[in-house]
Amino acid sequence: MPTIAGAYQLGPETATLTVRTEKAGAASMAGHNLLIEVGDWTATFELGAEPTESKVALRANSDSLKVLEGTGGAMTLEDEHKASIKQTIDEEILKRTPIEFRSTTVSDAGVGRYEVSGELELAGRREPITFELRLGADGTITGSAVVKQTNWGITPYSALFGTLKVVDEVTVEIVAKVSLS
Repeated sequence: MPTIAGAYQLGPETATLTVRTEKAGAASMAGHNLLIEVGDWTATFELGAEPTESKVALRANSDSLKVLEGTGGAMTLEDEHKASIKQTIDEEILKRTPIEFRSTTVSDAGVGRYEVSGELELAGRREPITFELRLGADGTITGSAVVKQTNWGITPYSALFGTLKVVDEVTVEIVAKVSLS
């Protein structure tokens, strides 16, 4: 696949950025695995002629997260429950702090694949993270990163005296479509 150098702007108009959480604990049957969408964000994928000349940057508004669905719970996740989860994320977990990522290195991970390393600022703390982005011949960009909340000083949500909790590792996923011209 030929590499198409250029700067690609991504955001909610051209892509989806989601967070997936999983539940754990003795009372996990009462909770839900969540799919959360980030509504306000921008990203740039600057693809150089060589992978090492590439850069990735992302900025997201942490209070723009919206719970899309909850699966695996004992009861259906209603709109008022989704609103309550959003409020908890805004006020107790991310505390409405900015989310930012800037790559420090991008390397070739095989045909159409890039290993991206950089720093993620989350909940007011900046820590290193590495993930893979894939660029398809049709202009589809996909990638995912596992974020271990405690690495950023975030205590994963728990309830019922800790018998229902969110697993420390959450998965952030991006799916985008760009025009390769």
